[in-house]
Amino acid sequence: MILSQETFHKLDPSDMRGTIRGFFEQVEEAVVIGRKCKAPAIGKNITNIVLTGMGGSAIGADLLRTYLSKQLRVPFIVNRHYTLPSFVDKNSLVLISSYSGNTEETLEAYEDAVRRKANIFCISSGGEVAKKAGSLKHPFILIPGGLQPRAALGYSFFPLLYAMGKMGLIEVDENEISETITVLKTLSGEAIDISDKNLPYSIAKQLHDKIVVIWSSSDLFEAVGVRWRGQMNENAKNMAYSGTFPELNHNEIVGWEHPHTSLKSMVIVILRDRDDHPRVVQRISITKDVLKGIPHGFIEIPPRGESRLARMFSVIHLGDWVSYYLAMLNDTDPTPVERIGHLKNELERVR
Repeated sequence: MILSQETFHKLDPSDMRGTIRGFFEQVEEAVVIGRKCKAPAIGKNITNIVLTGMGGSAIGADLLRTYLSKQLRVPFIVNRHYTLPSFVDKNSLVLISSYSGNTEETLEAYEDAVRRKANIFCISSGGEVAKKAGSLKHPFILIPGGLQPRAALGYSFFPLLYAMGKMGLIEVDENEISETITVLKTLSGEAIDISDKNLPYSIAKQLHDKIVVIWSSSDLFEAVGVRWRGQMNENAKNMAYSGTFPELNHNEIVGWEHPHTSLKSMVIVILRDRDDHPRVVQRISITKDVLKGIPHGFIEIPPRGESRLARMFSVIHLGDWVSYYLAMLNDTDPTPVERIGHLKNELERVR
């Protein structure tokens, strides 16, 4: 398929392309929201942090957790379930994240957090979470609605980053944020036009008609690989899996033996970082050699930028563009997720 403006208008009536292109502007707006938000200075009393959310509302937390891994002094986990871990108590900070404000798993976990008398902080675009936070007088950040949750990553990440800073849990680095916005703006400008120099389009063509396997090389990119997988699934409606080094060398590497015919339809995308552990660098090289000729091919993705935040978001944004162009090549609208909607309707029917 040759992509054109006509293709975009036909397959993308909701303009996901425009949303991705304007992501740096979303981040700018999210930063303003974060700077204005109010949060209690409770950092010294917190022994653990749990963010509870699902899908696009939870991936921002995964990225926040990995980005802050070198700075946070207390454990931070992401909870994707109806109930909270048993350790949650009055010394826990529970972050309630639901873009719509109506996610049933998150609302039930919210009730659980109230019962545990945890410190609660909420973020959503409205819905039941906003109503509940208002009635219980829990600190709350209102973010703009109207997007698919996966397309609102800036809103689910940056306001919480600032809130945690105001709580006294972390230090927010404004220089990193400024660099990140600059990198995103540059990448977006490069990715919007279809040409031989368009990197995400080139990658998407290599992934077309393939099962995508995403391997992350560092702790910083662990959640980025999950983000890539989710974007391939939801935007491109394309099967994708993710794994991380060095763990995949202790299990997955053995699975690349059967079934022979299916393995040929897979492409391995490796997300690299300049801070990769020296042994991981060696592991990647050896693993590629061991699997040579088994998958359809390997694609290595390096980051842009100097700071941890810029490098992380550069690879995220590249993945968003790849998933979009793969959707176009798959002749599919990147916005709707009909099977998720059907599942929610059926669950509501049998409640």
